[in-house]
Amino acid sequence: MFGIAAITGAAVVSAGYQSVAPTGQWFGRAFHAGQRGSKQIALTFDDGPNDPHTLNLLEVLAKHDVHTTFFLIGRYVRQRPDIASDIAKQGHVIGNHTFTHPLLIFESRDRIRQEISQCGDAIQETIGEHSNLFRPPWGGRRPGVFGLVRGLGLEPIMWSVTGYDWNAPSADYIEQKVSRKICGGGEVVLLHDGSHAGFGVDRSRTVQAVDRMITRYRAEGHQFVTIPEMMRPQSTRMVGKQ
Repeated sequence: MFGIAAITGAAVVSAGYQSVAPTGQWFGRAFHAGQRGSKQIALTFDDGPNDPHTLNLLEVLAKHDVHTTFFLIGRYVRQRPDIASDIAKQGHVIGNHTFTHPLLIFESRDRIRQEISQCGDAIQETIGEHSNLFRPPWGGRRPGVFGLVRGLGLEPIMWSVTGYDWNAPSADYIEQKVSRKICGGGEVVLLHDGSHAGFGVDRSRTVQAVDRMITRYRAEGHQFVTIPEMMRPQSTRMVGKQ
Protein backbone atom coordinates (compact mmCIF):
# COMPACT_ATOMS: atom_id res chain seq x y z
CA MET A 1 0.00 0.00 0.00
CA PHE A 2 2.80 2.38 0.86
CA GLY A 3 4.46 1.71 -2.47
CA ILE A 4 1.27 2.36 -4.41
CA ALA A 5 0.69 5.57 -2.46
CA ALA A 6 4.23 6.73 -3.16
CA ILE A 7 3.89 6.03 -6.88
CA THR A 8 0.54 7.79 -6.97
CA GLY A 9 1.97 10.78 -5.16
CA ALA A 10 4.92 10.97 -7.53
CA ALA A 11 2.58 10.82 -10.51
CA VAL A 12 0.48 13.67 -9.12
CA VAL A 13 3.57 15.79 -8.53
CA SER A 14 4.85 15.04 -12.02
CA ALA A 15 1.51 15.89 -13.58
CA GLY A 16 1.41 19.15 -11.64
CA TYR A 17 4.84 20.07 -12.91
CA GLN A 18 3.97 19.16 -16.49
CA SER A 19 0.89 21.40 -16.35
CA VAL A 20 3.10 24.49 -16.16
CA ALA A 21 6.48 23.27 -17.47
CA PRO A 22 7.37 25.33 -20.56
CA THR A 23 8.94 22.37 -22.34
CA GLY A 24 6.63 19.70 -20.91
CA GLN A 25 5.14 17.19 -23.35
CA TRP A 26 2.48 15.35 -21.39
CA PHE A 27 -0.45 17.65 -22.11
CA GLY A 28 0.08 18.44 -25.79
CA ARG A 29 2.74 19.59 -28.17
CA ALA A 30 3.75 23.23 -28.39
CA PHE A 31 6.55 25.15 -30.04
CA HIS A 32 9.09 26.17 -27.40
CA ALA A 33 12.44 26.44 -29.17
CA GLY A 34 14.04 26.55 -32.58
CA GLN A 35 16.97 24.70 -34.05
CA ARG A 36 19.98 24.36 -31.78
CA GLY A 37 23.07 26.02 -33.17
CA SER A 38 21.02 28.34 -35.38
CA LYS A 39 22.29 31.45 -33.55
CA GLN A 40 18.68 32.64 -33.47
CA ILE A 41 17.05 34.17 -30.39
CA ALA A 42 13.35 35.00 -30.19
CA LEU A 43 12.50 37.58 -27.55
CA THR A 44 8.87 37.34 -26.41
CA PHE A 45 6.93 39.67 -24.12
CA ASP A 46 3.83 38.79 -22.14
CA ASP A 47 1.09 40.73 -20.34
CA GLY A 48 1.06 44.00 -22.27
CA PRO A 49 0.25 46.48 -23.53
CA ASN A 50 1.49 48.59 -20.62
CA ASP A 51 2.13 52.31 -20.22
CA PRO A 52 4.85 53.57 -20.30
CA HIS A 53 7.05 50.48 -20.37
CA THR A 54 5.78 48.90 -23.58
CA LEU A 55 6.38 52.23 -25.30
CA ASN A 56 9.88 52.46 -23.83
CA LEU A 57 10.57 48.90 -24.93
CA LEU A 58 9.43 49.74 -28.47
CA GLU A 59 11.95 52.58 -28.54
CA VAL A 60 14.77 50.19 -27.57
CA LEU A 61 13.73 47.62 -30.16
CA ALA A 62 13.48 50.29 -32.86
CA LYS A 63 16.93 51.57 -31.95
CA HIS A 64 18.38 48.12 -32.56
CA ASP A 65 16.07 47.33 -35.51
CA VAL A 66 14.87 44.16 -33.77
CA HIS A 67 11.44 42.62 -34.21
CA THR A 68 9.93 40.47 -31.48
CA THR A 69 6.69 38.77 -30.46
CA PHE A 70 4.18 40.24 -28.00
CA PHE A 71 1.47 38.14 -26.31
CA LEU A 72 -1.17 40.68 -25.31
CA ILE A 73 -3.91 40.56 -22.68
CA GLY A 74 -7.22 41.47 -24.29
CA ARG A 75 -8.51 43.76 -21.54
CA TYR A 76 -5.36 45.85 -21.77
CA VAL A 77 -5.74 46.05 -25.54
CA ARG A 78 -9.22 47.44 -24.93
CA GLN A 79 -7.78 49.88 -22.39
CA ARG A 80 -4.92 51.10 -24.58
CA PRO A 81 -5.53 50.23 -28.23
CA ASP A 82 -3.09 52.96 -29.22
CA ILE A 83 -0.17 51.03 -27.69
CA ALA A 84 -1.26 47.78 -29.32
CA SER A 85 -1.44 49.63 -32.63
CA ASP A 86 2.08 50.98 -32.13
CA ILE A 87 3.38 47.44 -31.56
CA ALA A 88 1.86 46.30 -34.84
CA LYS A 89 2.92 49.39 -36.81
CA GLN A 90 6.54 48.81 -35.81
CA GLY A 91 6.48 45.34 -37.33
CA HIS A 92 6.27 43.17 -34.25
CA VAL A 93 4.20 40.00 -34.12
CA ILE A 94 1.16 40.02 -31.83
CA GLY A 95 -0.22 36.88 -30.21
CA ASN A 96 -3.19 36.01 -28.00
CA HIS A 97 -2.67 35.77 -24.22
CA THR A 98 -6.37 35.54 -23.21
CA PHE A 99 -8.63 38.41 -22.19
CA THR A 100 -8.13 38.44 -18.41
CA HIS A 101 -5.13 36.09 -17.85
CA PRO A 102 -6.77 33.18 -15.97
CA LEU A 103 -4.92 29.97 -15.12
CA LEU A 104 -6.44 27.64 -17.71
CA ILE A 105 -5.75 24.52 -15.67
CA PHE A 106 -8.81 25.33 -13.57
CA GLU A 107 -11.11 26.82 -16.21
CA SER A 108 -13.93 25.12 -18.10
CA ARG A 109 -13.65 24.58 -21.84
CA ASP A 110 -16.35 27.18 -22.43
CA ARG A 111 -14.48 29.75 -20.32
CA ILE A 112 -11.22 29.01 -22.15
CA ARG A 113 -12.92 29.50 -25.51
CA GLN A 114 -14.45 32.75 -24.28
CA GLU A 115 -11.13 34.07 -22.97
CA ILE A 116 -9.34 33.30 -26.23
CA SER A 117 -12.15 34.60 -28.44
CA GLN A 118 -12.53 37.86 -26.52
CA CYS A 119 -8.81 38.52 -26.68
CA GLY A 120 -8.76 37.72 -30.40
CA ASP A 121 -11.67 40.07 -30.99
CA ALA A 122 -9.97 42.89 -29.08
CA ILE A 123 -6.79 42.50 -31.11
CA GLN A 124 -8.68 42.12 -34.40
CA GLU A 125 -10.73 45.25 -33.80
CA THR A 126 -7.58 47.20 -32.91
CA ILE A 127 -5.01 46.13 -35.50
CA GLY A 128 -6.87 43.88 -37.95
CA GLU A 129 -5.34 40.60 -39.07
CA HIS A 130 -2.63 39.28 -36.78
CA SER A 131 -0.82 36.04 -35.99
CA ASN A 132 -2.41 32.76 -34.95
CA LEU A 133 -0.04 32.43 -31.98
CA PHE A 134 -1.33 31.73 -28.47
CA ARG A 135 0.47 31.55 -25.15
CA PRO A 136 -1.37 30.26 -22.06
CA PRO A 137 -1.08 32.45 -18.95
CA TRP A 138 1.68 31.10 -16.70
CA GLY A 139 2.11 28.36 -19.30
CA GLY A 140 -0.75 26.55 -17.54
CA ARG A 141 -2.66 23.81 -19.32
CA ARG A 142 -4.22 20.42 -18.72
CA PRO A 143 -5.00 17.55 -21.12
CA GLY A 144 -7.08 18.80 -24.02
CA VAL A 145 -6.36 22.51 -23.68
CA PHE A 146 -3.91 22.69 -26.56
CA GLY A 147 -6.29 20.60 -28.67
CA LEU A 148 -9.00 23.16 -27.96
CA VAL A 149 -6.57 25.96 -28.84
CA ARG A 150 -5.75 24.34 -32.18
CA GLY A 151 -9.45 23.80 -32.80
CA LEU A 152 -9.78 27.59 -32.64
CA GLY A 153 -7.11 27.92 -35.31
CA LEU A 154 -4.30 28.95 -32.98
CA GLU A 155 -0.81 27.57 -32.40
CA PRO A 156 0.39 27.13 -28.77
CA ILE A 157 3.71 28.79 -28.03
CA MET A 158 5.81 28.20 -24.91
CA TRP A 159 9.44 29.13 -24.19
CA SER A 160 12.85 27.67 -23.35
CA VAL A 161 14.45 30.52 -21.38
CA THR A 162 12.93 32.58 -18.56
CA GLY A 163 14.14 36.02 -17.52
CA TYR A 164 12.33 35.91 -14.15
CA ASP A 165 11.69 39.61 -14.66
CA TRP A 166 8.29 39.82 -12.94
CA ASN A 167 9.97 40.50 -9.59
CA ALA A 168 13.58 41.09 -10.62
CA PRO A 169 15.63 43.36 -8.33
CA SER A 170 17.71 44.72 -11.22
CA ALA A 171 18.37 44.59 -14.95
CA ASP A 172 21.57 42.68 -14.15
CA TYR A 173 19.52 39.96 -12.48
CA ILE A 174 17.35 39.50 -15.58
CA GLU A 175 20.36 39.45 -17.89
CA GLN A 176 22.11 36.85 -15.73
CA LYS A 177 19.05 34.58 -15.68
CA VAL A 178 18.85 34.67 -19.46
CA SER A 179 22.58 34.33 -20.09
CA ARG A 180 22.72 31.06 -18.14
CA LYS A 181 20.43 29.45 -20.72
CA ILE A 182 21.59 30.99 -23.98
CA CYS A 183 23.67 28.42 -25.86
CA GLY A 184 24.10 28.12 -29.59
CA GLY A 185 20.75 29.57 -30.54
CA GLY A 186 17.17 28.49 -30.97
CA GLU A 187 16.11 29.92 -27.62
CA VAL A 188 12.68 31.44 -27.03
CA VAL A 189 13.05 33.94 -24.20
CA LEU A 190 10.13 34.77 -21.90
CA LEU A 191 10.03 38.37 -20.65
CA HIS A 192 7.24 40.75 -19.59
CA ASP A 193 6.36 44.27 -20.69
CA GLY A 194 3.28 44.29 -18.44
CA SER A 195 1.62 42.37 -15.62
CA HIS A 196 -1.62 40.45 -15.18
CA ALA A 197 -1.85 41.98 -11.69
CA GLY A 198 -2.54 45.47 -12.96
CA PHE A 199 -1.91 48.09 -15.60
CA GLY A 200 1.13 50.34 -15.19
CA VAL A 201 3.40 47.87 -13.37
CA ASP A 202 7.06 48.89 -13.49
CA ARG A 203 8.97 46.99 -16.18
CA SER A 204 11.86 49.44 -16.52
CA ARG A 205 14.37 46.75 -15.48
CA THR A 206 13.19 44.54 -18.33
CA VAL A 207 13.59 47.39 -20.80
CA GLN A 208 17.15 48.02 -19.59
CA ALA A 209 18.01 44.33 -19.72
CA VAL A 210 16.70 43.96 -23.27
CA ASP A 211 18.82 46.89 -24.44
CA ARG A 212 21.93 45.24 -22.99
CA MET A 213 21.10 41.73 -24.20
CA ILE A 214 20.56 42.78 -27.80
CA THR A 215 23.92 44.55 -27.84
CA ARG A 216 25.67 41.61 -26.20
CA TYR A 217 24.26 38.76 -28.24
CA ARG A 218 24.48 40.54 -31.56
CA ALA A 219 28.17 41.11 -30.87
CA GLU A 220 28.43 37.33 -30.35
CA GLY A 221 26.86 36.65 -33.74
CA HIS A 222 23.26 35.95 -32.73
CA GLN A 223 20.26 36.98 -34.79
CA PHE A 224 17.03 38.20 -33.21
CA VAL A 225 13.89 36.85 -34.86
CA THR A 226 10.15 36.66 -34.32
CA ILE A 227 8.43 33.40 -33.42
CA PRO A 228 7.05 32.91 -36.97
CA GLU A 229 10.56 33.37 -38.36
CA MET A 230 11.96 30.82 -35.91
CA MET A 231 9.13 28.39 -36.73
CA ARG A 232 9.97 28.20 -40.41
CA PRO A 233 10.66 24.58 -41.48
CA GLN A 234 14.45 24.72 -41.27
CA SER A 235 14.38 25.98 -37.69
CA THR A 236 11.34 24.35 -36.17
CA ARG A 237 11.32 21.95 -33.25
CA MET A 238 8.00 20.59 -32.12
CA VAL A 239 7.61 18.31 -29.15
CA GLY A 240 5.15 15.81 -27.81
CA LYS A 241 1.80 14.76 -29.17
CA GLN A 242 -1.60 16.44 -29.10
